[in-house]
Amino acid sequence: MFAVHLMAFYFSKLKEDQIKKVDRFLYHMRLSDDTLLDIMRRFRAEMEKGLAKDTNPTAAVKMLPTFVRAIPDGSENGEFLSLDLGGSKFRVLKVQVAEEGKRHVQMESQFYPTPNEIIRGNGTELFEYVADCLADFMKTKDLKHKKLPLGLTFSFPCRQTKLEEGVLLSWTKKFKARGVQDTDVVSRLTKAMRRHKDMDVDILAVVNDTVGTMMTCAYDDPYCEVGVIIGTGTNACYMEDMSNIDLVEGDEGRMCINTEWGAFGDDGALEDIRTEFDRELDLGSLNPGKQMFEKMISGLYLGELVRLILLKMAKAGLLFGGEKSSALHTKGKIETRHVAAMEKYKEGLANTREILVDLGLEPSEADCIAVQHVCTIVSFRSANLCAAALAAILTRLQENKKVERLRTTVGVDGTLYKIHPQYPKRLHKVVRKLVPSCDVRFLLSESGSTKGAAMVTAVASRVQAQRKQIDKVLALFRLTREQLVDVQAKMRAELEYGLKKKSHGLATVRMLPTYVCGLPDGTEKGKFLALDLGGTNFRVLLVKIRSGRRSVRMYNKIFAIPLGIMQGTGEELFDHIVQCIADFLDYMGLKGASLPLGFTFSFPCRQMSIDKGTLIGWTKGFKATDCEGEDVVDMLREAIKRRNEFDLDIVAVVNDTVGTMMTCGYEDPNCEIGLIAGTGSNMCYMEDMRNIEMVEGDEGKMCINTEWGGFGDNGCIDDIRTRYDTEVDEGSLNPGKQSDRLALLQVRTILQQLGLDSTCEDSIVVKEVCGAVSRRAAQLCGAGLAAIVEKRREDQGLEHLRITVGVDGTLYKLHPHFSRILQETVKELAPRCDVTFMLSEDGSGKGAALITAVAKRLQQAQKEN
Repeated sequence: MFAVHLMAFYFSKLKEDQIKKVDRFLYHMRLSDDTLLDIMRRFRAEMEKGLAKDTNPTAAVKMLPTFVRAIPDGSENGEFLSLDLGGSKFRVLKVQVAEEGKRHVQMESQFYPTPNEIIRGNGTELFEYVADCLADFMKTKDLKHKKLPLGLTFSFPCRQTKLEEGVLLSWTKKFKARGVQDTDVVSRLTKAMRRHKDMDVDILAVVNDTVGTMMTCAYDDPYCEVGVIIGTGTNACYMEDMSNIDLVEGDEGRMCINTEWGAFGDDGALEDIRTEFDRELDLGSLNPGKQMFEKMISGLYLGELVRLILLKMAKAGLLFGGEKSSALHTKGKIETRHVAAMEKYKEGLANTREILVDLGLEPSEADCIAVQHVCTIVSFRSANLCAAALAAILTRLQENKKVERLRTTVGVDGTLYKIHPQYPKRLHKVVRKLVPSCDVRFLLSESGSTKGAAMVTAVASRVQAQRKQIDKVLALFRLTREQLVDVQAKMRAELEYGLKKKSHGLATVRMLPTYVCGLPDGTEKGKFLALDLGGTNFRVLLVKIRSGRRSVRMYNKIFAIPLGIMQGTGEELFDHIVQCIADFLDYMGLKGASLPLGFTFSFPCRQMSIDKGTLIGWTKGFKATDCEGEDVVDMLREAIKRRNEFDLDIVAVVNDTVGTMMTCGYEDPNCEIGLIAGTGSNMCYMEDMRNIEMVEGDEGKMCINTEWGGFGDNGCIDDIRTRYDTEVDEGSLNPGKQSDRLALLQVRTILQQLGLDSTCEDSIVVKEVCGAVSRRAAQLCGAGLAAIVEKRREDQGLEHLRITVGVDGTLYKLHPHFSRILQETVKELAPRCDVTFMLSEDGSGKGAALITAVAKRLQQAQKEN
């Protein structure tokens, strides 16, 4: 028993001594946490450099756009071919995606050798060899009669300007075929395939093996947005926000970036952590001075690094009693598979002895322990470096998404990761230590990068088909100039129709006289109360107007109108309004004050005078009973009487559109048109009295409230209405009326028709749909406005008209392009009108007070006359 303990102690001490010896010798290969965090920061800086247009040409980490804009969403289906060129073998696959609607992939594949004379010979011969292998595969699988899309996994740095193009930047690994650099590999392969007349193949995508890995894993896990290869070579890709990619136009959505991180350090950024062994290995490689990061990580080089270290230690008398063998002197004699075998948990030492004996050495127990530890340090450094760069990518993803915790999946492939017994565990542990705020899942790619190329092709096919469908739908919303001219002419006809006594009753554009007969002239003054009813919120305002200085001060309070009141009885609605007025007067300390009042009532009304307004019909969700056909001013007066607390002088009932015109007219006497483009849309303008047949008198002007939202209710613009407009109309509170308002509902309807959920790629489609719908809305608005300004120009017999339009409404104010498109349309359709657009500040409140003030001024002038 004592002997056993003694032996265990001896072995433990021996192991400890050997490990210490190796640790001292390879001190520079052991990286501290601080060093790893520093490398992580350096890689972040390199990523920024590669993404920026100005610094990309000199960046070591090229951050190449792949033009892969979407990950699989599970709806992909069909039959695809896939080629994988880039490793020690060349592979051809037939991939069947989602047969019978299931999220399922079936694959048939065949490997072909890549002889040295092919991969290091003439480029044309290389692509002809690939095309021959593909033809052989298609013949074997009886596919020659089919037209099939193909995805090419090409695992070398390429510059892309589209998905189906890849210009080779440089060969890596063992490839050195002549005349391929700086040419498009898709064109080269297509040309080679033309030699086979019986083969009908269309290359839809060229992807990097890393991108293929990410796509393969994303098919099984939608959280996968990073791909990493740790095999013969090493690389990573991830989904970057388009707004951060200077090299590609457009800011919408995301695109996969192929980092080409193997070249990290080619500009000297890693010199302080490279060792003498790294430098020696680089000098003896096929590409000295290139792929510095890769040479410290990947499977092609780890075995060679171990050999160089063992040779140096042997020369220093630290191993094998100073003895060396010819095999130990021979490049490539220790491979990564040997390193993996030596690091196995239980049989590692026995494997080490066997490998060293095969190298012609006579190792002692101590030598085997030391060699095993050399392997551990070399492979651990590889995992550490890989983890630091991957942590930098994860941090970037987290910042892009602006989340405190990131949940993501990393798809991984590569022989080193797969065959090395300790590598995955070490990599995962270090990544989680470096980015504790990321919940990372590592998913091993089942079928390698080739399935991924097929997935990219499947996604490209899906996106292509979806694009056709989207274009077909959105074409319905694109209006030609001829259509807009036609809308303008029809609007003009409807305006005239609404002004005539005979046809007024049947007109869809109601052309309602407002009895507002003048614009502010700057002499208005006094305190006025204004009410604003037109949506779910009701406002009461106190407006103080000072003459001379054209100064207006306002105080207001907002009150909610519950749905039950909006759709209850008329008496309940007006009692609620009076309650709100009482609360406001109390709040302002004006209880019992008698003030002139202007009532902004933003619903279609027929007026017989400025203080009388008969409601024609509710809009915007209001349904209060016993109101339509009644004078809303009388209803308000009755409600004030019922309350019996105060008396108010209701001078004017006005529409918000008229209020908008008056507000802007106070600042600009040229303003004779008011436009609302918000929840609803409407237009008013100053019309010559001689043209208004419903009102007596030919002198002066009067503001006409067009109520143009009803334009088309008679079917005159059915030729430009879409089935989506019809659906929205049928689902609205007022079917058959004013269906041009509901842009957002149209967007939702279209998206449902396209069967879209709100994924990242869908958001681009959503924006396109919104753009098409809002562009049409702005153009229709512009065509209507053009009809009115042209009418005013002709009525006044002018060659050129200068006029200002006062505008209000959330659509005009908040939409990024609506105002521009509207103005462009007016300019195009009414070229002889110089139209200025003036944004209204509170037309419905300030405007109502100004109308009241103007009415009081005109009343006073009448009395004095």
